[in-house]
Amino acid sequence: MSGTRIERDPLGELPVPADALYGIQTERARQNFPISQLLPLAPFVNAVVWIKKAAALTHKQTGRLDPKLADAIVRAADEVLAGEHRHQFVVDPYQAGAGTSHNMNCNEVLANRANELLGGKRGEYQPVHPNDHVNMAQSTNDVIPTAIRLAALSELPALLDAVGRLARAFLTKGKAFDKILKSGRTHLQDATPIRLGQEFAAYGHTIERGADRVAHAADALRDLGIGGTAVGTGLNAEPAYPALMVKHLRAISGIELREGKDRVQLMQSMGDAAAFSGALRTYAMDLGKIASDLRLLASGPRTGLAEIVLPPVQPGSSIMPGKVNPSIAEMVNMVCYQVLGNDVTIATAAEAGQLELNVMMPVIAHNLLFTMRILTNAARVLAERCIEGIEADRAQCEHWLERSPALVTALAPRIGYAEAAKLAKEAVAKNVTVRQLVMEKGVLKGKDLEAVLDLLAMTELGVPGERK
Repeated sequence: MSGTRIERDPLGELPVPADALYGIQTERARQNFPISQLLPLAPFVNAVVWIKKAAALTHKQTGRLDPKLADAIVRAADEVLAGEHRHQFVVDPYQAGAGTSHNMNCNEVLANRANELLGGKRGEYQPVHPNDHVNMAQSTNDVIPTAIRLAALSELPALLDAVGRLARAFLTKGKAFDKILKSGRTHLQDATPIRLGQEFAAYGHTIERGADRVAHAADALRDLGIGGTAVGTGLNAEPAYPALMVKHLRAISGIELREGKDRVQLMQSMGDAAAFSGALRTYAMDLGKIASDLRLLASGPRTGLAEIVLPPVQPGSSIMPGKVNPSIAEMVNMVCYQVLGNDVTIATAAEAGQLELNVMMPVIAHNLLFTMRILTNAARVLAERCIEGIEADRAQCEHWLERSPALVTALAPRIGYAEAAKLAKEAVAKNVTVRQLVMEKGVLKGKDLEAVLDLLAMTELGVPGERK
């Protein structure tokens, strides 16, 4: 066939594009899995290539692999890690179980490129063979779970940096808005006073706690089961291999890594990845709630709460001139819903492991890394294009607060719950403020009135009128 070369595997012959660095097993996967038209995410490709490079260095060090072949594999890996040949990684995330197709895609690309560097031709696999040399002492079954860990850890700094910026943006607004009094709301009904700064500081602290939870969950990913080979027992891997692999992976990736205590356990269980996804889900759940709060607080501008003003980023309607929507917060909500769905996929796939292997690892890898990507970008954009530019409408906050019937709560210690409830009901019925009604009825006067209905004091610990 024009423009192709013929390659052979245990199933027979197949034409492969002549210019492809990948080979027959990758081509079979391309034909078998035209599912999503998605390519493997870059951090996952990087992580598998890290493993192949580390293995070549390890086998060169132990003398198991000819230094000339090892050096060629390392050079090929370095080219990929520098951004070359990325279009050669073509296996759909929805593929055969465990990720054999992706692992072989990497083996074939590196073998073909290493052979070119040694003067050979694509598709001949001499002197470097994808299985015998690039995949030496490895199995898909220990490569892919290790790659999931490495890829997630490689993306962690960017995620934590973006989330940290978002937390700082909220905390900065917390300080800026600290003197702005407003009505609290519970059950979407008027509640006792709170400061706008307290609300925003709390958002910042929620984001910080989420980041801490994510970082803590990520620590378990540092335990690597590489060297377990087919079922975790280490068949075909020399005794020095696991520790040397961790050493080289640490140097290549710059990530703090540990040799796992039980390689069989690390192959059987996807619990660490599921727990990490769970921490991301919890963060997304909190973030989505905050985004919804921002949309409520900014609702209006005339018929909603309108206590804050979000930076306008685009026109909000194709039919209503002048309309501006909370577009960034809406995007964040959508991201958070996607993360929740990704976590369900990860949890379900993690549970689907059987005996010595979890064959659903490709979908775990894709969803976990996709979650990290969209959460990182959403946090950055939310901070940059929304939170840092938010303004408060002090007058609107004070307007709603003065009209809140919940201010009677401060009177309850003086006049009792039942009488305070009557005042709240009457204030609403007469459309007057609690302060006006108390003055009209002479319930409290002078300094007592000012002390009990001190709105700023109501936002701090203490009993109204009894503070010193």
